[in-house]
Amino acid sequence: MSPDSNASGSVRSAAELNEQIRALWLRSGGSLSAQERAEYELLVVEWAAAVRSEVIKAA
Repeated sequence: MSPDSNASGSVRSAAELNEQIRALWLRSGGSLSAQERAEYELLVVEWAAAVRSEVIKAA
């Protein structure tokens, strides 16, 4: 998944992405490996896009 894949908007909701981020931190025990850090960064970028999309839809 690349940040460009979110150019047209996130398919997943911000809440769903937030849950995935939380689950990643729980699985990692609070210390992310390099691979987990990369996954985390992609999830955060997608989460931010989802939040922006949800705010725009609500406005």
